[in-house]
Amino acid sequence: MKDEIREPSGSHEPAEYVKQPKKAAASGWIGSALEYYDFFIYAQAAALVFPNIFFAKTDPQVAIVAAFATFGVGYVARPIGAFVLGHLGDTHGRKNMLVLCMMMIGVSTLLVAFLPTYDQVGILAPTLLVILRLIQGFAVGGEISGASAMIIEHAPFGRRGYYGSFTLQGVQAGQVLAAAVFLPLSAAMSPEAFQSWGWRIPFLLSVFVVIAGIIIRRRVNETPAFQEEAAHGELPKAPIVQAVRESGSDMLRVVCMALMNVVPITVNTFGATFATNESYGNGFSTTTYLWISVTGNIVAVILIPFVGSLSDRIGRRPCMIVGALGSGVMGYLYLYAIDSGNTVLAFVSALLMWGVVYQGYNATFPAYYQELFPTRTRVTAFAVSQNLGTLITAFLPAIFALVAPPESNVPLIVGSLCLGIAIIAAVAAYSARETHRLHMNDLGVKGTTPVPKEEYDRIRASA
Repeated sequence: MKDEIREPSGSHEPAEYVKQPKKAAASGWIGSALEYYDFFIYAQAAALVFPNIFFAKTDPQVAIVAAFATFGVGYVARPIGAFVLGHLGDTHGRKNMLVLCMMMIGVSTLLVAFLPTYDQVGILAPTLLVILRLIQGFAVGGEISGASAMIIEHAPFGRRGYYGSFTLQGVQAGQVLAAAVFLPLSAAMSPEAFQSWGWRIPFLLSVFVVIAGIIIRRRVNETPAFQEEAAHGELPKAPIVQAVRESGSDMLRVVCMALMNVVPITVNTFGATFATNESYGNGFSTTTYLWISVTGNIVAVILIPFVGSLSDRIGRRPCMIVGALGSGVMGYLYLYAIDSGNTVLAFVSALLMWGVVYQGYNATFPAYYQELFPTRTRVTAFAVSQNLGTLITAFLPAIFALVAPPESNVPLIVGSLCLGIAIIAAVAAYSARETHRLHMNDLGVKGTTPVPKEEYDRIRASA
C-alpha cells in the first residue's frame, strides 16, 4: 500500500501536503538506532574500559569518577547542540538537521577508536576524549527532537503516540546493538586484549553508521506541518526567544520530566560499574552485566509500540506518571540485587524496572513533548528543554560514585536519589495538559478544545 495520506480540506491537520507516516517512522527508527549506537558504545566503554586506560591509576575511585565525568560532558554539550540544531530544524527543516546530526556523531565516534591511552600520551588522552565526547553530545542534542518531530508531523491523527514511540524504539535498539557488539568481544577475548585494543572495534564500525544514516534520512520528505509553515511565511527568526515567550511554562515541565533519564543512567552506566568494578566487590563479570543490559533493552524494544498505542487510547499523562513512579521505586530492588550478587534477581529486576515499567514514560515522551509545543517552535522547545533536563542528570554517575562509595549502603543512597527525581518528573507530568485528542494545528495553542472522545475514537479507528 502506498505510504501517502492527505488530510481532508478544512481539517485542523496539515492538509496541503501528503503525509508519509510509515516512511517517516522507518527513517526515524533506523536513524535513531544508528545514532544512539554511537552514543551508547561510549557509555559502555566509560563504565567497562575507560577508567583503566584513559586516566591515572593511582586511585581507582578517582579514575571511576573521572571516567563518568567524561561521560557527562557529552550531556553538557547537548543543550548547546539543542539550541543550534533546534534553530536549524525550525528554520530550515527537520530533514536537513537530522542529516547533519548523523554526520557529526558518526565521525566523532569513529575518531575515538584511534585515541592514544594515558600511558602513551598522559593528560592529552582524556583531553582528546573530552573533545570528541563534546562533539557527540552536540549532535545528539538535536536527534530525538528532530526525529520525533519528523515522525509526529507525518503521523495520522489519533496515532501520534504509536508512531512517535518508534523514535525511542530505535534508541533502545541502538543500545542493544551497542551492548551486543561488546558481548562477543568481552567473551571471546582475554581481559588484557579487550582492554588493550578490542574495545576499539565497536567505534571503528561507526563508519557504516555515517553512510547508512545519511542515505536513509535523505529519502524521507520534509514534514507537511513544516512545509505549510514555510509556505505561509510563518517560520520564526529566533525560535528560542519565541518558544520561551509562548511556551516557557511547558518547557520547564519538560525539563523536570526529562530528569527521568536517571533510570537508564542508574541501570546502564552507574549500574555497570557497581556490578563489575573490583572496588565495589559485587563480582559480576563484564559479559554477565552486558547480558542484563541487552535483555532489558530487547524487552523494551518489544514493548514500546504497545505503550505508544496505549497512550493514544488513554492519554499521555497516565502513562508518564505510572512509568516514572514505578521505575523510581524499583530502583531499590535493582540495586539491592546487584549488591547481593544475585544474578537471577538482577536480571528480573532490570527487566521489570528498565524493560517494562520505565517504558510507560520512555515510549510516551516523544509524542507528548512534541504535542506541548506549536509547529513553529516545536523542535527548539523540545530539544532545549529536554536536553537541559538530561544535562542535570548527566553527572549523576559521578555523584553516585562520590556519595555512595564502596562499603556504603549503595542501594539505599542511590535508590533514594532515583526515587526523589522520579517524583519530581511525575508531578511535572501531572501539572501539564493532556494532548492526545488535540489536532496538529491546535497543539501548543492556548484555549483549544480537544476532539470529543467518541469522535476521536472513530477517527483513530480509521487511521
